[in-house]
Amino acid sequence: MHKLGVKPGRNDPCPCGSGKKYKHCCALQPAAMPPPQILSPREIGALVELVDHDRLSEAQFKASALLAIHPNAGILWKILGVALMRQGRDALQALRRTAELMPHDAEAHGNLGSALHDQGQWAEGLASLRRALAIQPDDVAALVDAANAMKELGRAREAVPLYQKALQLKPGLIEAQNNLGNAFLALGQCDEAVACYRRALEIQPDDAEVHCNLGNALRQLGALDEAMASSRRAITLDPALSVAHNNLGLILAALGQREAAVASFRQALELNPGYVEALNNLGNVLRDLGDRREAASLYTRAIELDPKRAESHCNLGQVLFEFRRIDEAAASYTQALGLQPDYALAHLSLGTARRLQGRAAEAQASCQAALAIEPNYVEALTLLGELRADRGQFSEAEELFQRAIAIDPEFPFAFCSIAAHRKMTGEDTAWLQGTEALLAKPLPLGHEISLRYAHGKYFDDLRQYDQAFSSYRQANELTKRYGSNFDGAKLTQRVDEIIQSFDAPFMRRCQARASPSELPVFIIGMPRSGTSLTEQILASHPAVFGAGEVTFWDGAFVAYKKAGLKSEAGANLLPGMASDYLDRLTALSGQALRVVDKLPANFLYAGLIHAAFPQARIIHMRRHPIDTCLSIYFQNFFNMGPYANDFDNLAHYYGEYVRITDHWRAVLPAATLLEMPYEALIEDQEFWTRRVLDFIGLPWDPKCLNFHQTDRLVITASKWQVRQKINAASAGRWRNYEKFVGPLRPLMELYPNAR
Repeated sequence: MHKLGVKPGRNDPCPCGSGKKYKHCCALQPAAMPPPQILSPREIGALVELVDHDRLSEAQFKASALLAIHPNAGILWKILGVALMRQGRDALQALRRTAELMPHDAEAHGNLGSALHDQGQWAEGLASLRRALAIQPDDVAALVDAANAMKELGRAREAVPLYQKALQLKPGLIEAQNNLGNAFLALGQCDEAVACYRRALEIQPDDAEVHCNLGNALRQLGALDEAMASSRRAITLDPALSVAHNNLGLILAALGQREAAVASFRQALELNPGYVEALNNLGNVLRDLGDRREAASLYTRAIELDPKRAESHCNLGQVLFEFRRIDEAAASYTQALGLQPDYALAHLSLGTARRLQGRAAEAQASCQAALAIEPNYVEALTLLGELRADRGQFSEAEELFQRAIAIDPEFPFAFCSIAAHRKMTGEDTAWLQGTEALLAKPLPLGHEISLRYAHGKYFDDLRQYDQAFSSYRQANELTKRYGSNFDGAKLTQRVDEIIQSFDAPFMRRCQARASPSELPVFIIGMPRSGTSLTEQILASHPAVFGAGEVTFWDGAFVAYKKAGLKSEAGANLLPGMASDYLDRLTALSGQALRVVDKLPANFLYAGLIHAAFPQARIIHMRRHPIDTCLSIYFQNFFNMGPYANDFDNLAHYYGEYVRITDHWRAVLPAATLLEMPYEALIEDQEFWTRRVLDFIGLPWDPKCLNFHQTDRLVITASKWQVRQKINAASAGRWRNYEKFVGPLRPLMELYPNAR
């Protein structure tokens, strides 16, 4: 805008600074005969001429000199402000003073509003522009600037009529036509946006920005080929237009061409390293390709550049969640919601984290919040179904999964959840056709992995074992693309270190500082060895609370090791460690006499656990090694280490597990450790249940035999199985896959009576 008009209204204060109204002052005096010491129209005209001829620094100097004589001359402040603005210098002080001295001058308010607009001070700028429009309603430039400010303030709906009025007054104004399209796009009215951009291109066919915006709107309408053409045209017209490269990346990602999308996003960032949207988009596509580490660094950089952008915090939370850093992920989602309370994805993601934290009520509340924002949000419906399944409400869960598929037949996780929570049959042809249609398309890595595991489960249920194994193998090979490598030598070194440090004499020496509590009961063993089943049986006893997998001892061991293994400083940590752990258990369990922690990997820390709780009982579940390893290989674990995706790595891990549990058998008191064969438990449940209850010091209760009817929260992969009556179908399952398990066969020598 930056207008400079010199003639005030007859009732305005005279610009000469005399304090009189213009009609009683300079309007009545000949221009050639100004009163002494009063600013003349000729002086004003000379300054205006300097501005009009772009002699801006000269105009600035002379206006400043005259202001020393006439400090209240609004017209001088106006000329000074415009001269400064056109030089790109800070003009706000001059423009504010102009508006104070010339309150009825539309241009004074318009110039101030324009300057505030240019500096991103949208709210204050809009207030000035509205004052200008109140005086001069048909000022096209003020209409456009006011509409722009409204759009930036998130008030796109109010901006639309202002753009439309400007275009009625000046139909060929390309800025208003383009920005009206942007406002419609912000409102989700993509068809109207496309029409605006096409009209803008009729005015100016080679405008790169408008071609770029048209491509973005067409992409959102799903017209990807047209969108691609528009975006490429924009890049041809202006190769340095970073937003066009970003939009092209979004189109390529939508077409499943993720490697090409990465190149486009990188080009956008090369042109504009501080482009926060491109940082997020590149991070998202890299996550889809399995490169979580670079994605995390990109999201972190985006947050550094713009800490108030909720999307960046939510995206960082997603990758932290995938790294199994659940508490940190929940903190990121919470921060995103603090910035944008109506952010449905952040509500959903927080619900997913709360579920894994065992906070089911909060998880449900987050789901409902997401659905209140987006009633057909299939991700939230599926999570709600998972929460129902956690409670054993499998029929209600499947209704929700089917509802999600009816809304979006291309949402893979609803299909996967159906397969996970019941036995599939030959009648599930619609399910099979739906998943096969999805697998025929280019999918994000995580989506394809989940569907391959689900196909494995489907074919295993139908006893089509060759097809099942092929699907499971594809799922595991794809999972390796996430780049997490198993370091077998490092695990061996760690086991060596633990065995050397936790010997019987050392643990006896620690007992003076140990907790006498009998509250904790630990179930350890390999994953998929029956730990969830045993917990479910025990949690059916009225005096027992099943806490699930309590993540504590891995961190405790790190702190203990840092203080010094077998050192006095390390031993001094034990009382505080025990107190912190008991606080965690009692917060979960209320008045229970026993609390079960069934985190299988605690087999590494049984010595540290015994040093802290010598009266605690440890149940070691053992299962046929090949059945165990196959079951791990067949499961899409969220929190499993990279050893799970390769038979050689599984064999190595299992061997180290045997080595350290053999050590605990040798050094822990017999009254502390009970070893229970999984196969024996399913063969004679009552005998082993009585034995376990006696081991943990509780009387017999028949409810333990009806464990499958117990109403409690179970969020492990075995939540469907533990709610079925015991059967022997899972024992000896490996024989169905005997021709595939060569690398696992040597493990049979490590398990008594394996056959």
